[in-house]
Amino acid sequence: MEDLSGIVDELRETLNSCNSLQELNEIRARFLGKKGKITSLMKRISSLPPQERPAFGKRVNELKATAESLIQQAQQRVNKLEAERKLLERAVDPTFPGPKRPVGSEHPSLKVIREILEALVSMGFEVVEGPEVETVYYNFEALNTPAWHPSRDMQDTFYVRGEELLLRSHTSPVQVRVMEKRTPPIMVVSPGRVYRRDYDATHLPMFHQIEGLYVDRHVSVAHLKWTLMELASRVFGEKKRIRMRPSFFPFTEPSFEVDVWFEGKGWFEILGSGMVHPNVLKNVGCDPEEWSGFAFGLGPDRVAMIRYGIGDIRSLVRNESSIYQVTKHL
Repeated sequence: MEDLSGIVDELRETLNSCNSLQELNEIRARFLGKKGKITSLMKRISSLPPQERPAFGKRVNELKATAESLIQQAQQRVNKLEAERKLLERAVDPTFPGPKRPVGSEHPSLKVIREILEALVSMGFEVVEGPEVETVYYNFEALNTPAWHPSRDMQDTFYVRGEELLLRSHTSPVQVRVMEKRTPPIMVVSPGRVYRRDYDATHLPMFHQIEGLYVDRHVSVAHLKWTLMELASRVFGEKKRIRMRPSFFPFTEPSFEVDVWFEGKGWFEILGSGMVHPNVLKNVGCDPEEWSGFAFGLGPDRVAMIRYGIGDIRSLVRNESSIYQVTKHL
């Protein structure tokens, strides 16, 4: 009987230090499980002398009832502790700083566009924009490119409705729209998305373009060259050397491809340019005998490729992992 009292004391002491459901379940198994201490006492009844069995059995049953009551009380206490812990885990402190989120990088093309526009605006150009869905007239005909002109094949684009509307193949239509509405002097730059049916390592079906236009009296190739030299130096740094190679564009005459010299790498073509063709001036109501001007256009995506060493232009529009490879060096 003294052993039975010791079991109760042991159970009370063990329960007092119990603070979790897992510990409580282990204590229950130790005392009331199949191999528990109280269960083992119940199994001993049959081995006792007949005259001792009733008293011992009664005492063991009382012990079992006491143990179950003590464990039930401990269960209520532990349940309360568990509930308090969960509330603390879920509690929100409005004064606690929020989680830090990774800060993304500016896309290489947009970074170059911003820098080019800032340079040109500081030189006196005004930024203007126009529709991406254009008419055939503004995209081709007003720019001295009639239907029979072979250069249209080089700018094969996406037609929206028959042969009336299309996704513009360059931002030059914006220049035409501006010249129709304004009287020179005109000094504007038109950035935006353009579309052509190309897709390979150096071409995309959708890409960015920036075109500049300056129309005034007595504008010459010298003005064009100075503007391009200044732009190249501001975008690429240092005093950049440029070279102008004769080329052909239907809306300029004469026309030039422009290359920039990079030490250790050589010449890189970055834009096309030229003096505004007299026919274009006539189409917008400007007398070419009175007014002259120059225009230039460049692809900021290609500039980004040169600056950041991107070998495939498609990396600029691919998934997150590709963009990470492009932007991690910015």
